[in-house]
Amino acid sequence: MRFGKEFKKQMVPEWTEAYMDYNALQSILRKILKSRQLKTLTELELQQPTKGDIEDQVIHVSTSNQEAAGCIYKTEFLKKEEEGGDLEASFFQKLDEELNKVNAFYKDKVEEMIGEASLLNKQMNALIALRIKLQKKPNSDCVDETAISAAGTHNVDSSGDDDSDLELSSVPLEINDEAHTLNHIATQENDDDDEKDPMKILDRVKIKNTLESPVSTIKGVFKDSKEEELSFNKVEMKKVEERLRAAFIEFYQKLRLLKHYSYMNLEAFSRIMKKYEEITSRRRVSKSYMKIVDDSYLGSSDEVSDLLKRVEFTFLKHFSNSDRRKCIKELRPKQKRETHNITFFSGFFCGCSIALLVAVILKVKAQKLMDKKEGISYVVNIIPLYSLFAYIVLHMLTYATNVYFWKRYKVNYPFIFGFKQGTELEHREVFLLSNGLAVLSLASFLVNLHLDSGPNAPKYKTLTQLLLPLGLVAVILAILFCPFDIIYRSSRFFFNRCLFRCICAPLYKVRLPDFFLADHLTSQFQAIRSLELYICYYGLGEYSRRQSKCHNHGVYNVLYFILPVIPFWLRFLQCFRRLCEDKDKVNAFNGLKYISTIIAMVMRTMYELRNGRTTWLVLALICSAIAAMANTYWDIVVDWGLMRRKSKNPFLRDKLVLPHKSVYFGAMALNVILRVAWMQMVLEFSLQKHHKMAASTLIACLEIIRRGIWSFFRLENEHLNNVGKFRAFKSVPLPFNYYDSDDDDKDD
Repeated sequence: MRFGKEFKKQMVPEWTEAYMDYNALQSILRKILKSRQLKTLTELELQQPTKGDIEDQVIHVSTSNQEAAGCIYKTEFLKKEEEGGDLEASFFQKLDEELNKVNAFYKDKVEEMIGEASLLNKQMNALIALRIKLQKKPNSDCVDETAISAAGTHNVDSSGDDDSDLELSSVPLEINDEAHTLNHIATQENDDDDEKDPMKILDRVKIKNTLESPVSTIKGVFKDSKEEELSFNKVEMKKVEERLRAAFIEFYQKLRLLKHYSYMNLEAFSRIMKKYEEITSRRRVSKSYMKIVDDSYLGSSDEVSDLLKRVEFTFLKHFSNSDRRKCIKELRPKQKRETHNITFFSGFFCGCSIALLVAVILKVKAQKLMDKKEGISYVVNIIPLYSLFAYIVLHMLTYATNVYFWKRYKVNYPFIFGFKQGTELEHREVFLLSNGLAVLSLASFLVNLHLDSGPNAPKYKTLTQLLLPLGLVAVILAILFCPFDIIYRSSRFFFNRCLFRCICAPLYKVRLPDFFLADHLTSQFQAIRSLELYICYYGLGEYSRRQSKCHNHGVYNVLYFILPVIPFWLRFLQCFRRLCEDKDKVNAFNGLKYISTIIAMVMRTMYELRNGRTTWLVLALICSAIAAMANTYWDIVVDWGLMRRKSKNPFLRDKLVLPHKSVYFGAMALNVILRVAWMQMVLEFSLQKHHKMAASTLIACLEIIRRGIWSFFRLENEHLNNVGKFRAFKSVPLPFNYYDSDDDDKDD
């Protein structure tokens, strides 16, 4: 693979604009090469650079120091009078711009890492003091020697038996081991003698109440402060250790990305200068400029490497029980390996699902079910039970498609969703799961058709009426909540956690995966109606009659109102939580949008249950129109960030991921059309049962497809917002609020 492609592939997506513009420099070199190829062979020979001191005078590099950006480099090309000299001068001008840009960005990021290292150092000091406090002897004012040892104290002696091979004195910023940290605490400048006691640090720290659980949220509502006093118990220390462990792991990943950024840019400068050398044969020029690059902050700074070593050392001693293999495994998770088995089984299950679908259609045609009254009744009652799986499969297929295009256009979906590195599902894996579910559901439906329509149908009545559809639901739930490490356990647990956080809204802090999942649940209202039928058939005993008797049950009618509204209500509660935390009025308007949708759904349900009265029809149409307009505007303008009149791309936005603008206009038009199709459900209630069922199924599928389209552009917009802020890391809350002795300012 050419370096240009590899360079682009290895970029941190959120930092793309901060990398050296390799392609722009390559295009200038192509112009230089083309201009030299126009010369005759004799002219080329005359223009060949001679060996000697004259080569040292081709360029002159000057530097100037600026406090904000650091050292600024400016190269003057001294042979502009030569043919093609203007192109070479522009090449070095662009090269300087890229070097200065990369240097400034790298310096800013390193300074951020140094500041974060200082915060982690203070957090670690407090943790060590807390560990020792918990292991002090009862009724003793002094620290026990065994307590210090148990807390993880490690003294590095001159014999060099430390397996990390690190020199502590070589690290300018200390994320100390416990012995060094305690010494650091004890020698702080303070006039009071009691401040020399390491335990005094605990007087200046409090536990952060992050409101990340229902209990902490409820406590936060009844407390003015979001801080708690230390209670000095092992449960509290365990929670602190878990949060600090996560903070160190995330900090280590940041350092690794920053080091990789430095390496890739240095390699890019080296490659581009080699190309320049090949084209112009100015070897000493290339060598002298690369010396400038190597001496720059990008090439000479060792802060990141030192911090990486310190984090490894600290994590090894304090969080891994000196087990180096465990330490490296946690800090450097392995990348996922793509296997051919996934591709093979995806194709195999896809072929099986298509074959089974054809078999189902042929079976229905052969038995002429739609020509018989009892056949229509059977289809109307049994298909909604199996349509639940069809909606889920379609949703998974749209997600697989989105994952493919996110990855193709470098939308960093694992970071945005917060997946643990190496556990995110690729599009082939999602495609495999969706086709596997399709095979199970279609096979079950085909068996149901076969056993329920043959001469031995009464013999298998219990099997077809009870076990097949309900058994399939039980199998899927068993797989979803299976605690064993099979069938992508990490992804299943991630989904279950997000689902639980959605259900518990507003008791959990709202993260992007939480409201993203809640938005998707709002598009599965027909799947929720299918769940209502399961409750009716198997909870109320209607499976034995196979008739539409559900609306005769008051419980079912109550659930018919409540269940489809629940996802919208949960989404409203999430908006309310974000409004309370962020104080942003946008969340209030977003919440009103979901309230309007809830009102529209209630009016439509009333129209259906009131046998199509005109008053309810008018109310349902008005409310649905208002909800559709509000949702369409929000989708396009807020969630997608489009329709910007003053943008470089009229009616779109300044930055676009897709190369073709027509795709964005097509998506906006399609969103409007599918929103209008959603309104058509109001008019379906006057249709015959089997026609109504078919229309409802079709519109539900269109809504799922619309949500899939929405998902791509919603995540693209989120990705571009992160790119604009160079935000490539997730924020990990630290456990302590730290108070300096001189003032009461907090270090978060």
